[in-house]
Amino acid sequence: MIPRSQPSQPFLDALYSNLLERGIQYFFPRISLEPLGPCFTHGPVIEYEKSADGISLLRWLGMRYRLRNFRSLTLSEGKLMKSVGLVLSARYRFFFDPDLVSGIPDLFRGVPEDRYVSAFLDSTPYVAADAGAQVCDRIADAIDVLRISALTTYENRRIVTGVLVFGTHPDPCHVSPPRPPGALRYAAKLTSIRSFHRMCDGLQTLALVDQDGLLVELVDVAHWAQAYQGMELPVASAARYEYHCRATLCGGHTCLVLTPNGEIKVFAAGSQVLNFIDGSWRLTDPVEKYRVWEDAIGNKILAERIYRVALNLAEERRGGLFVVLDDAGAADHLLAPGDLLESPASQSSRDNSGAKGQLHYLLRGHPVSELPPTVLESVARIDGGIVMDRDFRLLAFGAILRLERLAETNEGVAEGGRTTAAIGASRYGHALKVSEDGLISFYAHGVRVWEM
Repeated sequence: MIPRSQPSQPFLDALYSNLLERGIQYFFPRISLEPLGPCFTHGPVIEYEKSADGISLLRWLGMRYRLRNFRSLTLSEGKLMKSVGLVLSARYRFFFDPDLVSGIPDLFRGVPEDRYVSAFLDSTPYVAADAGAQVCDRIADAIDVLRISALTTYENRRIVTGVLVFGTHPDPCHVSPPRPPGALRYAAKLTSIRSFHRMCDGLQTLALVDQDGLLVELVDVAHWAQAYQGMELPVASAARYEYHCRATLCGGHTCLVLTPNGEIKVFAAGSQVLNFIDGSWRLTDPVEKYRVWEDAIGNKILAERIYRVALNLAEERRGGLFVVLDDAGAADHLLAPGDLLESPASQSSRDNSGAKGQLHYLLRGHPVSELPPTVLESVARIDGGIVMDRDFRLLAFGAILRLERLAETNEGVAEGGRTTAAIGASRYGHALKVSEDGLISFYAHGVRVWEM
């Protein structure tokens, strides 16, 4: 074999510095990197430090960077950022280590962002590559399968499918599955088999992939998750995917599902941690975001009930708006008299044929805590918002908010009336907005706190 010539290291350093910045900005658009020069750290893992003047710095592959617009990251965000560095460092080493030549296809195959996601979920292949070994990247293979399937139809219907990647951690409830004769690798080539797309639906049944990346079994996700039924989930989930969350509670198992909407959902450690929607990956970080929401509401029961209903609406691609007022008196600023359940105008609307207020009696006097979640979910489908106070009192449903002080940003104008209503209503409390594209946003004090 003809030996490879050594590339120009300054050129590669500049190239990979740019790739690092692009990778970080993909997931964290507001953060930018400014190279400051070499440092003594040459490891593949991103490390942080604070300078004497309080500026956040990053070290990676012997280079030091200044982080602009940097904020404190959650554990999941920090892990994702380090995963970007881990993938890029494994690729960088190839240019200077001839022993890695056999790993070229796996190191450079696919969309870079998919690789960052894969390393976030299971860093083993990239840690091994940095040590000169080669390990099958099962998560990247699974993402390839779902990406190809998302662009495929079967009998004029979009493909829905899912996979459960067996974990590498101890699991007292499941043993590593046996390998049947002729087992195929769960990779892109499988999608050329037409009947493969009918093998599992992603919702009730999943393909099971063993630790060598082979398709070894088809499993019923509810049956698989039954072993963890007594364990508490780290955060509430949509009813449709509760079993998928529960199936990943132990053992380090990872579940990936392609939905009828073309969205890829990723479940790990008992919650949905990532999704691919609108052409890009998003870190959902539900545990941390729910904690922020619950702390803001100050009532665990109310916060969880609204959050769970919002998740179910998002899965059905139905919009909704929930407003929790700090002071019930603020309802006079947000609602027309006829929309208030307890107002005289609402109670007299029975004489006005066709008026929405004729149905107010059905929910008048019923606290949100006493409404079954399914009923609250049905009411939330009515055009308009649901308004309540912190004492569980339902003040209005299907209400069109009249806002005297609209948002002072362009966000509401750009995204539509529901966003404008959420921003304006959050000046009087807290608002949870559900978009018809499947995203959920939390607003407080007139600004968006998070989106997932």
